[in-house]
Parts: sequence; structure tokens; C-alpha cells
Amino acid sequence: MEQKKMNKLPDNAYRVLAPGEDYHPVMPASHKPVEVSLYSVGMGILMAVIFSAAAAYLGLKVGQVFEAAIPIAIIAVGVGSLTGKKNALGQNVIIQSIGASSGVVVAGAIFTLPALYILGLEARFYQIFLSSLIGGFLGILLLIPFRKYFVKDMHGKYPFPEATATTEVLVSGESSGNQTKLLAVSGLIGGLYDFIVGTFGWWREEISSRFIGLGQTIADQYKVVVKLNTSAAVLGLGYIIGLEYAALICAGSFVVWFVLTPLISYFAPGMTIPVGEGVTTLIGNMSPEEIFNHYARPIGIGGIAMAGIIGIVRSSNIIGKALKLAVSELGGKKTDNIDVERTQQDLTMRTIMSTVLASLIAALFFFQFGVLHNWSFALVSTLIVFVISFLFTTVAANAIAIVGSNPVSGMTLMTLILTSLILVNVGLSGESGMMAAMLIGGVVCTALSMAGGFITDLKIGYWLGTTPKKQEKWKFLGTLVSAATVAGVMIILNKTYGFVGENALVAPQANAMAAVIKPLMEGGSTPWMLYFVGAVFALILTLIKVPALAFALGMFIPLQLNLPLLVGGLISHFISTRSKDAQLNKARKERGTLIASGFIAGGALMGVVSAILKYLEADKFVYATVWNKKSSAELLTVIVYIAIVIYFIWDSKRAKKENQ
Repeated sequence: MEQKKMNKLPDNAYRVLAPGEDYHPVMPASHKPVEVSLYSVGMGILMAVIFSAAAAYLGLKVGQVFEAAIPIAIIAVGVGSLTGKKNALGQNVIIQSIGASSGVVVAGAIFTLPALYILGLEARFYQIFLSSLIGGFLGILLLIPFRKYFVKDMHGKYPFPEATATTEVLVSGESSGNQTKLLAVSGLIGGLYDFIVGTFGWWREEISSRFIGLGQTIADQYKVVVKLNTSAAVLGLGYIIGLEYAALICAGSFVVWFVLTPLISYFAPGMTIPVGEGVTTLIGNMSPEEIFNHYARPIGIGGIAMAGIIGIVRSSNIIGKALKLAVSELGGKKTDNIDVERTQQDLTMRTIMSTVLASLIAALFFFQFGVLHNWSFALVSTLIVFVISFLFTTVAANAIAIVGSNPVSGMTLMTLILTSLILVNVGLSGESGMMAAMLIGGVVCTALSMAGGFITDLKIGYWLGTTPKKQEKWKFLGTLVSAATVAGVMIILNKTYGFVGENALVAPQANAMAAVIKPLMEGGSTPWMLYFVGAVFALILTLIKVPALAFALGMFIPLQLNLPLLVGGLISHFISTRSKDAQLNKARKERGTLIASGFIAGGALMGVVSAILKYLEADKFVYATVWNKKSSAELLTVIVYIAIVIYFIWDSKRAKKENQ
């Protein structure tokens, strides 16, 4: 009987609950599944080591960062099937949760810490390890009080695209019917599609309006260009996000690319507005992409920051309840999990508060004895870490819940700017200031990256019915392993390749961080006005009841990654509204969700394989470099993209009602 329950997600898993309706997970609260075992913990640690090393190598060498959650879920299901494990769903969630620490810890480290080498400073193993470890711990701890709000109270209101795809993969491991077959077939199609693009280059990864002569003219003269990423994984992501949020995200993108960028070019063609180090080109001679990066994108960063502040104000009631519970527990009133059902049990607030305090004390000693050797500066650095991590934890979780993409680089950039201003004002600048600011940025970046990644794990656990307390406890182990691995890999990579010079590692995010922090510490310009414009934009959107964070994300994330979200959202809307039969529309929508999850899973897995081939430089023997640059390749791109969209619609509409 239990096995039957574990074959499929409930019908109300992805929609808003009706008044009085409850969600009952795949593994009911009354059920006591095996979750933590020698197998699940051992596999989780192994996945954390492998994927931390892989993500660090590939992220720094190729400039390509991938999310590890889906590939790890696929491996967990595969190994469980090969070893004949039955009812392994609870264990697979723990494997995925421990292992997925790798991607988020790596992102926090490689986005920031290589900037130390780029700036001519030396980062030691313990500095990389401790900044990643402390940041990871803070991200876990500061998110836990908000778990219930994001995963339960907001059930059906956020799409959680990555969590949806991972959950579908894990559920398929407990099923042996059409669901597994459909997920496998769509994963194969999406994976092969993306693998051909990334490895063989038979068609292009993105198409743009420059494809035709008129489009090139418009881009050159009026700075207007339309770009679309053709990845099957991003298309699937758009389907799961849905039309409402995809339209909001694209609206922000359209304002930046089709309004602000042309206006900036039109009114200031002969000007060079100083917004950062190295910007000397006249605006009129810039491409639309350059205008976006230098002038329009900072507006998005300001919008994200203000949207985050607005979110914090709106969440003040939730924050207040969490603080009240903390005071109550610390005051001696015991509020344990005895009367709370298994699927809603978290670590106690006393445990969270005491561990947060221990982490902050560790941060204080780290900055004092490992970086600054000045108690006043160390205390200021620790306060900056705590305040910014605390405030932006919910923003990172919110972004992941909406779009599946964490704008951690934008928030970290804002952190570095604010940190630099504070440190300079307290008397810390130059090389010591840059070292402190980058390590603070590393801690905060990892904390926010972890918060965004961990809310995905907790949502998966909520849908499936695992015990949150167990996920939370063992996440610390995954963080410890990942932090040690990424520190070792980064040291080796620096000694082998370096981050400066002709054959240096790419590290695009770290280069951007270094370019921003140097003028701040040594004197230079910062685009405060652009940040201010973005902040005001977010305030106006809030006043007219438009979700500011989704809109600001669209302003920050490049157009080519936003437009396919809209295509996926339109497909979702189309197939779920074509019939007058509500049950048939529902069946089609659910089948489409499985196909989209397959696209995401297959694309993610093949993306790792393709990146490894690039790292090994095997792609130079098979990549169609000459053909890929021809206009014929772009024409083929249009054709195959239309073909995969048609397949998506056709296969989704093959769904039948449950009683048929």
C-alpha cells in the first residue's frame, strides 16, 4: 500500500490549496521512512566531493557554473536501482541534499575569492576554507526559520522550477510506469539537444535579430537587439515557472533592452560616462550588450537590492515571530518538536541561535587572526557579514522560488560596494582593505548561495515528505566537505594555471568583483545614480502592485536567458487552456511538467559532460567552429528550436484524463 502512495505526487502538489485543503506528501507524516543511513550519508559525501571538484574546475576553467542538484538526484536514483534498493526515496533525498551543497558552496567561492589573486594578493587554504564554511553555515542557519513560510505557507504560489525538476526525478525512481518512461525519453531528447549544441556546435546556443541584415542595422544604429537562448533546459525552466512570472521577468528585461539601452545611446552618443574601471568607449560606439553591462545592468542591481529591502519589511511579521520564538527558548521556555508532525520538525530555535552565535564568534576570530590582526576591524567585518547575510537570505530564497536562478553575483557586488565604503570610513583601505572586503564578500556570497540552494532541498523534502530536521542536520556535513574540497581545488588551479596572464583561468565573476573593488579601495567611480534609479524603479513597481523582485531579476539577467522563459511560459499556458475539459487540461499540464523536468535534467547532466570535454580540450577536435559561424548555422538553429517547441506541445497534448 505504501509503495502505491510513493509512485506519484499528489494532485495538489503544484497548485494553490483551496480553503481548508491540506497537502499530504508522498511519504505521509505517519510513515517513518529510512532517511539517514550509512549508505545515504556515504553517497552524499561522495557526491559532495566529486561535484565540488568538478564545479570548481569547470567554473574557473570554462567559466561555466552548473547546479549539482539534478545530476546528483539522477545518480542517486540510478545507483539505487542498480543495487536493488526498495523504497529508497527518503535516502535519495538525503543524498541529494548533502551532495547539492557542492554547487552552492563552489558558486560562493569562485564568484569572489579568485579576485584576491587577480588583485595580486595571496589567498591561503584556511582563508578559502573558513570563508566558505562560515558562509555556508550561516546560509543554512538563517534560512531555517523561514522554511515553513517558503515551502508550506506559500504552497503553490511559487513555481520552484529546479525543485520541481529534481522532485520529478526522485519520484520517478520509486515508479515503474509511464511517468518514468516519459521522464527518461524527454531527458534523452533534451540532453542530446543541448549536448549537440555545446559539444559539436551543429547549431548555435543562441539566436539574435542580427541574423538578418535589417536586424544588424537596427542593432548598430538604434542599439536594439533581440536574443534568445535555445537550450532545452531553459525552455523547460520557463514551462515550470509559468506564464505569469515569466512575463514579469521578461517585462523587466524588455524595459532594459528595448527602452533604457536605446534611450541611453540616443541621448548620450558622444559621451563616456565613468561607471567603472576601464570604460573608455563612447556610448555611441558601444554595442547593445556593452551598454547593458555598463549602464543598464547596474539599474537591475539597484532594483534587486530595493526589492530585497521591501521583501524584508513585508516579512517583518515572520522575522518577528522567529525572533520571539528565539527569545522564548533562550529564556528557558521549552518549545520542542514533540507535538509537531514529523514532516514539519525543524532544528530548535535554541540550537539555531547558539550555532549562529558560534559561527559569528568563529568569523570574528577568523578575521582577527587570519586576516586583519585588529580587533576593531575584525568586529566591523563580522557585523557586516551577519547583517547583510541576515537581510538578504530571504531575497536569495525568494529568487530561487520564483525563477530558479539566484542573483547572488548582483547581491555580492552590492555587498562589496557597501563593505568597501564602510571599511574605508573606519580607516581600512589599500591591500588590507581589499583582502578584508573580498573575504567578507566570499562569506556573504556563500551564505546567500547556500540559502537559495537549501530552500530548493527543503521544498523537495516538503513535497516528498522527508523530515526537515534531518535535512538540516546533515546539510552541515555536506557544507564542510564541499568547503574543504573547493579550497584545495582552487589552490591547485592557481598554482597550475593562475588567474592572471595569457593562459589564465576565465573566472568571469571574480574578474568583475576585482574590477569593482579596486577603484573603491584606491579611489574611483561607482554608478550610484544607476543603483538609485533601479531602487526607485522597484519602489514604483511595488506601489502599483507589481512584484518588484521578479521584474528586477529580468533587468539583471541577460535578455537571451529571459526570453526562452517566456516561450516556455506560453507553451504552458497554451496546452493547459486548449480544451473545454478542465480534467484534460490538467492532465496535459502535468504531462508537460514531466517533459519540462526531463529537459532540465537531461540538459543539466549533458551540460556537465560537455563542460568536462571543454576542460579536456576534446571539443576542439569535434566542434564545428567554421560552420557554427556561418549564417546557415543560425538558420538551422531557428529550425531545430521550432522543432523542439512543436515536439514539446505535441507530446504534452497526448495526455489523457485519469479515467480514460
